[in-house]
Amino acid sequence: MGPFEIAAIAIIGGLAYSAYEVHSKNKNKVSSKDVDDLKLELNNVKQRVATLESIVTDKSYQLKEQIDRLK
Repeated sequence: MGPFEIAAIAIIGGLAYSAYEVHSKNKNKVSSKDVDDLKLELNNVKQRVATLESIVTDKSYQLKEQIDRLK
């Protein structure tokens, strides 16, 4: 192997390593828009769960369940 091949391999290796470093630094970054979207969705889910909890713990719902079990 000649000096030109060794130089080419060293340059290609250096470029590949720097590309890997950039990829490693950027793969965990999340945009603030994505975070805001997830927070909004989480709040919506929390509201839905609260609504469902209030329905299930309502005495009329429990009474209807007891009547349905008697049938």
